[in-house]
Amino acid sequence: MHTAQVILKNSKPDVAALVTLASIAPQLVLAFGSVGALRDWAPTLGQLFRDAHVAGCSTAGEISNDGVDVDGLVVTALRFDASHVVQVSTELQGMDDSQAAGRRLAEGLVRQGLQAILVFGQGVQINGSAVLSGMTGVVGAGVPITGGLAGDGGAFVQTWVLDDLGASSTRLVCIGLYGEHVRFSHGSFGGWSPFGPARKVTRCDHNILYELDGESALAVYKRYLGEHAQGLPASGLLFPFAMLGQDHHELGLIRTILGVNEADGSLTLAGDIDADGYLKLMHASTDALVAGAETAAELAQTMHGAAGQGLALLVSCVGRKLVMGGRVDEEVEAVADVFGSGTTLAGFYSYGEISPLSAAADCKLHNQTMTITYLSEAL
Repeated sequence: MHTAQVILKNSKPDVAALVTLASIAPQLVLAFGSVGALRDWAPTLGQLFRDAHVAGCSTAGEISNDGVDVDGLVVTALRFDASHVVQVSTELQGMDDSQAAGRRLAEGLVRQGLQAILVFGQGVQINGSAVLSGMTGVVGAGVPITGGLAGDGGAFVQTWVLDDLGASSTRLVCIGLYGEHVRFSHGSFGGWSPFGPARKVTRCDHNILYELDGESALAVYKRYLGEHAQGLPASGLLFPFAMLGQDHHELGLIRTILGVNEADGSLTLAGDIDADGYLKLMHASTDALVAGAETAAELAQTMHGAAGQGLALLVSCVGRKLVMGGRVDEEVEAVADVFGSGTTLAGFYSYGEISPLSAAADCKLHNQTMTITYLSEAL
Protein backbone atom coordinates (compact mmCIF):
# COMPACT_ATOMS: atom_id res chain seq x y z
CA MET A 1 0.00 0.00 0.00
CA HIS A 2 1.22 3.49 -0.85
CA THR A 3 0.10 6.76 0.72
CA ALA A 4 0.59 10.44 -0.07
CA GLN A 5 -0.79 13.49 1.71
CA VAL A 6 -1.40 17.18 0.99
CA ILE A 7 -2.55 19.85 3.46
CA LEU A 8 -4.52 22.69 1.88
CA LYS A 9 -5.41 26.10 3.26
CA ASN A 10 -8.46 28.05 2.12
CA SER A 11 -6.32 31.13 1.78
CA LYS A 12 -3.80 29.31 -0.43
CA PRO A 13 -5.51 27.35 -3.21
CA ASP A 14 -3.02 24.79 -4.53
CA VAL A 15 -4.39 22.50 -7.23
CA ALA A 16 -0.82 21.62 -8.23
CA ALA A 17 -0.30 19.99 -4.85
CA LEU A 18 -3.36 17.79 -5.36
CA VAL A 19 -2.08 16.75 -8.78
CA THR A 20 0.96 15.22 -7.09
CA LEU A 21 -1.42 12.88 -5.24
CA ALA A 22 -2.91 11.74 -8.53
CA SER A 23 0.56 10.57 -9.58
CA ILE A 24 0.34 7.51 -7.29
CA ALA A 25 -2.89 6.41 -9.04
CA PRO A 26 -4.92 6.06 -5.83
CA GLN A 27 -8.03 3.91 -5.47
CA LEU A 28 -9.15 5.81 -2.36
CA VAL A 29 -8.82 9.49 -1.44
CA LEU A 30 -9.78 10.59 2.08
CA ALA A 31 -10.45 14.30 2.74
CA PHE A 32 -11.18 15.93 6.10
CA GLY A 33 -11.60 19.66 6.54
CA SER A 34 -13.63 22.63 7.70
CA VAL A 35 -17.15 23.02 6.34
CA GLY A 36 -16.02 25.77 3.97
CA ALA A 37 -12.92 23.97 2.75
CA LEU A 38 -14.71 20.67 2.16
CA ARG A 39 -17.49 22.28 0.14
CA ASP A 40 -15.09 24.48 -1.83
CA TRP A 41 -12.71 21.68 -2.76
CA ALA A 42 -15.25 18.88 -3.33
CA PRO A 43 -15.74 19.59 -7.08
CA THR A 44 -11.99 19.73 -7.67
CA LEU A 45 -11.42 16.46 -5.82
CA GLY A 46 -14.10 14.78 -7.91
CA GLN A 47 -12.52 15.99 -11.15
CA LEU A 48 -8.93 15.13 -10.27
CA PHE A 49 -9.64 11.68 -8.86
CA ARG A 50 -12.23 10.29 -11.26
CA ASP A 51 -10.63 6.84 -11.10
CA ALA A 52 -10.68 6.76 -7.29
CA HIS A 53 -13.34 6.73 -4.60
CA VAL A 54 -13.42 10.01 -2.67
CA ALA A 55 -14.71 10.04 0.92
CA GLY A 56 -14.47 12.15 4.05
CA CYS A 57 -16.32 14.75 6.09
CA SER A 58 -16.27 18.17 7.70
CA THR A 59 -14.53 18.47 11.04
CA ALA A 60 -13.99 20.28 14.31
CA GLY A 61 -10.26 20.18 13.51
CA GLU A 62 -8.07 18.30 11.04
CA ILE A 63 -5.34 15.79 11.88
CA SER A 64 -2.32 15.15 9.64
CA ASN A 65 1.37 14.30 9.80
CA ASP A 66 1.87 17.96 10.77
CA GLY A 67 -0.40 17.74 13.82
CA VAL A 68 -3.74 19.50 14.38
CA ASP A 69 -5.06 22.38 12.29
CA VAL A 70 -8.39 24.13 11.61
CA ASP A 71 -10.06 25.77 8.60
CA GLY A 72 -8.08 23.75 6.08
CA LEU A 73 -8.33 20.41 4.25
CA VAL A 74 -6.18 17.31 4.71
CA VAL A 75 -6.23 15.07 1.63
CA THR A 76 -4.68 11.60 1.83
CA ALA A 77 -4.39 9.31 -1.20
CA LEU A 78 -4.12 5.51 -0.88
CA ARG A 79 -3.07 3.02 -3.54
CA PHE A 80 -3.48 -0.66 -2.76
CA ASP A 81 -1.28 -3.28 -4.39
CA ALA A 82 -3.56 -6.29 -4.04
CA SER A 83 -6.82 -5.08 -2.50
CA HIS A 84 -9.80 -3.14 -3.73
CA VAL A 85 -12.41 -0.77 -2.31
CA VAL A 86 -16.14 -0.23 -2.85
CA GLN A 87 -18.13 2.85 -1.90
CA VAL A 88 -21.81 2.98 -0.90
CA SER A 89 -23.78 6.12 0.02
CA THR A 90 -27.30 6.78 1.21
CA GLU A 91 -29.48 9.73 2.12
CA LEU A 92 -30.35 10.14 5.78
CA GLN A 93 -33.98 11.26 6.03
CA GLY A 94 -33.70 12.29 9.69
CA MET A 95 -32.71 10.83 13.03
CA ASP A 96 -35.50 8.24 12.91
CA ASP A 97 -34.06 6.93 9.62
CA SER A 98 -30.67 6.13 11.20
CA GLN A 99 -31.04 2.37 11.57
CA ALA A 100 -32.60 1.95 8.13
CA ALA A 101 -29.83 4.09 6.63
CA GLY A 102 -27.26 1.78 8.20
CA ARG A 103 -28.97 -1.21 6.65
CA ARG A 104 -28.98 0.46 3.24
CA LEU A 105 -25.25 1.12 3.45
CA ALA A 106 -24.43 -2.46 4.39
CA GLU A 107 -26.80 -3.97 1.81
CA GLY A 108 -24.90 -2.11 -0.90
CA LEU A 109 -21.68 -3.97 -0.04
CA VAL A 110 -20.99 -7.41 -1.49
CA ARG A 111 -20.34 -9.71 1.48
CA GLN A 112 -17.82 -12.05 -0.16
CA GLY A 113 -14.24 -10.97 0.52
CA LEU A 114 -15.28 -8.03 2.71
CA GLN A 115 -12.60 -7.50 5.36
CA ALA A 116 -13.56 -4.21 7.01
CA ILE A 117 -15.67 -1.05 6.61
CA LEU A 118 -14.94 2.65 7.05
CA VAL A 119 -18.01 4.83 7.61
CA PHE A 120 -18.48 8.60 7.83
CA GLY A 121 -21.77 10.24 8.75
CA GLN A 122 -23.17 13.63 9.51
CA GLY A 123 -22.75 14.71 13.10
CA VAL A 124 -26.15 16.25 13.95
CA GLN A 125 -29.66 14.86 13.59
CA ILE A 126 -28.30 11.33 13.60
CA ASN A 127 -28.34 8.40 15.99
CA GLY A 128 -24.93 6.87 15.44
CA SER A 129 -25.72 3.78 17.51
CA ALA A 130 -28.74 3.04 15.34
CA VAL A 131 -26.70 3.41 12.13
CA LEU A 132 -24.24 0.82 13.40
CA SER A 133 -27.03 -1.49 14.55
CA GLY A 134 -28.44 -1.39 11.03
CA MET A 135 -25.06 -2.13 9.46
CA THR A 136 -24.06 -4.99 11.76
CA GLY A 137 -27.49 -6.54 11.34
CA VAL A 138 -26.59 -7.06 7.68
CA VAL A 139 -22.83 -7.79 7.63
CA GLY A 140 -22.63 -9.50 11.02
CA ALA A 141 -20.35 -8.90 13.98
CA GLY A 142 -17.33 -10.47 12.26
CA VAL A 143 -16.67 -7.47 10.01
CA PRO A 144 -15.06 -4.55 11.89
CA ILE A 145 -16.52 -1.10 11.27
CA THR A 146 -14.64 2.08 12.15
CA GLY A 147 -14.93 5.77 11.29
CA GLY A 148 -16.70 8.76 12.77
CA LEU A 149 -19.34 11.45 12.68
CA ALA A 150 -18.63 14.81 11.05
CA GLY A 151 -18.13 18.10 12.87
CA ASP A 152 -18.70 21.74 12.02
CA GLY A 153 -16.13 23.46 14.19
CA GLY A 154 -18.15 22.99 17.37
CA ALA A 155 -21.27 24.82 16.12
CA PHE A 156 -23.49 21.67 16.04
CA VAL A 157 -25.61 23.20 13.27
CA GLN A 158 -24.81 21.54 9.91
CA THR A 159 -22.11 19.04 9.01
CA TRP A 160 -21.06 17.67 5.62
CA VAL A 161 -20.06 14.29 4.22
CA LEU A 162 -17.98 13.78 1.07
CA ASP A 163 -18.47 10.93 -1.39
CA ASP A 164 -18.12 10.33 -5.13
CA LEU A 165 -21.16 12.56 -5.75
CA GLY A 166 -19.65 15.54 -3.91
CA ALA A 167 -20.35 17.16 -0.55
CA SER A 168 -23.74 16.73 1.13
CA SER A 169 -25.27 17.60 4.50
CA THR A 170 -27.66 14.62 4.34
CA ARG A 171 -25.68 11.65 2.99
CA LEU A 172 -23.79 8.89 4.79
CA VAL A 173 -20.91 7.07 3.10
CA CYS A 174 -19.10 3.82 3.74
CA ILE A 175 -16.03 2.22 2.17
CA GLY A 176 -15.76 -1.56 1.97
CA LEU A 177 -12.21 -2.96 2.00
CA TYR A 178 -11.79 -6.25 0.14
CA GLY A 179 -9.10 -8.87 -0.27
CA GLU A 180 -7.05 -11.31 1.78
CA HIS A 181 -4.09 -8.92 1.93
CA VAL A 182 -5.93 -6.18 3.85
CA ARG A 183 -4.56 -5.64 7.35
CA PHE A 184 -6.99 -3.70 9.52
CA SER A 185 -6.75 -3.05 13.24
CA HIS A 186 -8.26 -0.61 15.70
CA GLY A 187 -7.93 0.85 19.18
CA SER A 188 -10.16 3.14 21.21
CA PHE A 189 -9.55 4.73 24.59
CA GLY A 190 -10.71 7.78 26.52
CA GLY A 191 -8.83 8.90 29.60
CA TRP A 192 -11.85 10.42 31.34
CA SER A 193 -12.60 9.83 35.03
CA PRO A 194 -16.10 9.45 36.54
CA PHE A 195 -17.21 11.54 39.50
CA GLY A 196 -20.33 11.87 41.63
CA PRO A 197 -22.99 9.20 42.23
CA ALA A 198 -24.39 6.86 39.60
CA ARG A 199 -27.85 7.98 38.52
CA LYS A 200 -30.51 5.48 37.39
CA VAL A 201 -31.97 5.97 33.94
CA THR A 202 -35.70 6.09 34.67
CA ARG A 203 -36.95 7.33 31.31
CA CYS A 204 -35.34 7.45 27.88
CA ASP A 205 -36.12 6.80 24.24
CA HIS A 206 -33.11 5.52 22.30
CA ASN A 207 -30.70 8.50 22.53
CA ILE A 208 -33.10 10.93 24.22
CA LEU A 209 -32.66 11.02 28.01
CA TYR A 210 -35.73 12.33 29.88
CA GLU A 211 -35.24 11.33 33.51
CA LEU A 212 -32.52 10.33 35.97
CA ASP A 213 -33.68 8.98 39.34
CA GLY A 214 -37.20 10.09 38.45
CA GLU A 215 -36.14 13.71 37.95
CA SER A 216 -35.74 15.80 34.81
CA ALA A 217 -32.41 14.83 33.23
CA LEU A 218 -31.71 18.43 32.24
CA ALA A 219 -32.35 19.66 35.79
CA VAL A 220 -29.98 17.06 37.25
CA TYR A 221 -27.32 17.86 34.67
CA LYS A 222 -27.56 21.62 35.23
CA ARG A 223 -27.24 21.16 38.95
CA TYR A 224 -23.96 19.32 38.51
CA LEU A 225 -22.59 21.78 35.96
CA GLY A 226 -23.28 24.87 38.06
CA GLU A 227 -22.03 27.97 36.24
CA HIS A 228 -21.01 25.83 33.25
CA ALA A 229 -24.73 25.18 32.58
CA GLN A 230 -25.00 28.64 31.03
CA GLY A 231 -22.92 27.41 28.11
CA LEU A 232 -25.10 24.40 27.22
CA PRO A 233 -25.13 22.49 24.97
CA ALA A 234 -21.50 23.30 24.05
CA SER A 235 -20.29 23.08 27.67
CA GLY A 236 -21.70 19.55 27.82
CA LEU A 237 -18.65 18.44 25.83
CA LEU A 238 -16.59 18.98 28.97
CA PHE A 239 -18.82 16.75 31.12
CA PRO A 240 -19.91 13.59 29.29
CA PHE A 241 -21.69 10.58 30.79
CA ALA A 242 -20.16 7.17 31.50
CA MET A 243 -22.63 4.37 30.77
CA LEU A 244 -23.01 1.75 33.50
CA GLY A 245 -24.95 -1.50 33.39
CA GLN A 246 -27.63 -2.67 35.80
CA ASP A 247 -24.86 -3.92 38.14
CA HIS A 248 -23.17 -0.48 38.08
CA HIS A 249 -20.31 -1.99 36.07
CA GLU A 250 -18.87 0.40 33.48
CA LEU A 251 -19.64 -0.63 29.88
CA GLY A 252 -16.65 1.18 28.40
CA LEU A 253 -18.92 3.60 26.53
CA ILE A 254 -19.16 7.36 26.95
CA ARG A 255 -22.04 9.53 25.79
CA THR A 256 -21.78 13.24 25.10
CA ILE A 257 -24.52 15.87 24.90
CA LEU A 258 -25.66 16.97 21.44
CA GLY A 259 -28.60 19.11 22.52
CA VAL A 260 -30.94 20.15 25.32
CA ASN A 261 -34.70 20.63 25.35
CA GLU A 262 -35.82 23.19 27.90
CA ALA A 263 -39.50 22.45 27.22
CA ASP A 264 -39.47 18.78 28.28
CA GLY A 265 -36.24 18.77 30.31
CA SER A 266 -34.51 16.21 28.11
CA LEU A 267 -30.96 15.73 26.86
CA THR A 268 -30.14 14.47 23.37
CA LEU A 269 -27.08 12.22 23.45
CA ALA A 270 -24.95 11.15 20.49
CA GLY A 271 -25.93 7.48 20.81
CA ASP A 272 -28.37 5.08 22.43
CA ILE A 273 -28.69 4.79 26.21
CA ASP A 274 -29.21 1.59 28.20
CA ALA A 275 -32.78 2.00 29.46
CA ASP A 276 -32.05 -0.30 32.42
CA GLY A 277 -28.65 1.14 33.25
CA TYR A 278 -27.04 4.03 35.09
CA LEU A 279 -25.14 7.16 34.07
CA LYS A 280 -22.26 8.89 35.80
CA LEU A 281 -20.66 12.24 34.99
CA MET A 282 -17.03 12.41 33.87
CA HIS A 283 -14.20 14.91 33.61
CA ALA A 284 -10.59 14.79 32.41
CA SER A 285 -7.19 16.48 32.39
CA THR A 286 -4.94 17.01 29.38
CA ASP A 287 -2.33 14.56 30.67
CA ALA A 288 -4.98 11.85 31.10
CA LEU A 289 -6.34 12.39 27.58
CA VAL A 290 -2.86 12.28 26.02
CA ALA A 291 -2.19 9.03 27.87
CA GLY A 292 -5.52 7.70 26.57
CA ALA A 293 -4.53 8.50 22.98
CA GLU A 294 -1.25 6.65 23.45
CA THR A 295 -3.13 3.64 24.81
CA ALA A 296 -5.46 3.62 21.78
CA ALA A 297 -2.43 3.63 19.46
CA GLU A 298 -0.80 0.79 21.37
CA LEU A 299 -3.99 -1.26 21.17
CA ALA A 300 -4.20 -0.77 17.39
CA GLN A 301 -0.52 -1.54 16.85
CA THR A 302 -0.59 -4.65 19.03
CA MET A 303 -3.54 -6.04 17.09
CA HIS A 304 -1.88 -5.14 13.80
CA GLY A 305 1.55 -6.61 14.47
CA ALA A 306 4.79 -5.20 13.10
CA ALA A 307 4.61 -1.58 11.98
CA GLY A 308 5.26 -0.79 8.34
CA GLN A 309 4.07 1.66 5.72
CA GLY A 310 0.38 2.25 6.32
CA LEU A 311 -2.31 4.68 7.37
CA ALA A 312 -3.33 5.50 10.92
CA LEU A 313 -6.79 7.10 10.79
CA LEU A 314 -7.32 9.14 13.97
CA VAL A 315 -10.84 10.16 15.01
CA SER A 316 -10.84 12.11 18.27
CA CYS A 317 -13.77 13.83 19.96
CA VAL A 318 -14.18 17.60 19.84
CA GLY A 319 -14.68 17.50 23.62
CA ARG A 320 -11.11 16.29 24.04
CA LYS A 321 -9.90 19.18 21.91
CA LEU A 322 -11.73 21.67 24.11
CA VAL A 323 -10.21 20.25 27.29
CA MET A 324 -6.66 20.18 25.89
CA GLY A 325 -6.78 23.61 24.28
CA GLY A 326 -3.32 24.68 23.15
CA ARG A 327 -1.89 21.28 24.07
CA VAL A 328 -4.11 19.37 21.66
CA ASP A 329 -1.16 18.46 19.39
CA GLU A 330 0.24 16.37 22.21
CA GLU A 331 -2.25 13.54 21.73
CA VAL A 332 -1.41 13.33 18.02
CA GLU A 333 2.31 13.40 18.84
CA ALA A 334 1.78 10.55 21.31
CA VAL A 335 0.14 8.47 18.58
CA ALA A 336 2.90 9.31 16.08
CA ASP A 337 5.55 8.16 18.55
CA VAL A 338 3.86 4.76 18.83
CA PHE A 339 3.56 4.11 15.08
CA GLY A 340 6.82 5.64 13.90
CA SER A 341 7.75 7.55 10.75
CA GLY A 342 6.58 4.86 8.31
CA THR A 343 2.93 5.53 9.10
CA THR A 344 0.87 8.35 7.59
CA LEU A 345 -1.46 10.07 10.06
CA ALA A 346 -4.83 11.46 8.94
CA GLY A 347 -8.12 12.13 10.63
CA PHE A 348 -10.33 14.65 12.37
CA TYR A 349 -12.00 15.90 15.53
CA SER A 350 -15.52 14.51 15.51
CA TYR A 351 -18.98 14.41 17.05
CA GLY A 352 -18.76 10.64 17.50
CA GLU A 353 -16.15 7.90 17.06
CA ILE A 354 -16.86 4.46 15.62
CA SER A 355 -14.93 1.32 16.55
CA PRO A 356 -15.26 -2.04 18.27
CA LEU A 357 -14.15 -2.00 21.90
CA SER A 358 -11.81 -4.93 21.25
CA ALA A 359 -10.91 -7.40 18.53
CA ALA A 360 -13.82 -9.71 19.39
CA ALA A 361 -16.43 -7.07 20.29
CA ASP A 362 -19.26 -5.59 18.26
CA CYS A 363 -18.79 -2.17 16.72
CA LYS A 364 -19.94 0.70 18.93
CA LEU A 365 -20.42 4.45 18.79
CA HIS A 366 -18.08 6.18 21.22
CA ASN A 367 -17.86 9.73 22.49
CA GLN A 368 -14.89 11.51 24.02
CA THR A 369 -12.40 8.87 22.86
CA MET A 370 -9.39 8.75 20.60
CA THR A 371 -10.22 6.01 18.11
CA ILE A 372 -7.52 4.78 15.74
CA THR A 373 -7.80 2.60 12.65
CA TYR A 374 -4.51 1.17 11.34
CA LEU A 375 -4.69 0.12 7.69
CA SER A 376 -2.05 -1.55 5.52
CA GLU A 377 -1.47 -4.53 3.26
CA ALA A 378 0.49 -7.75 3.83
CA LEU A 379 1.77 -9.20 0.54
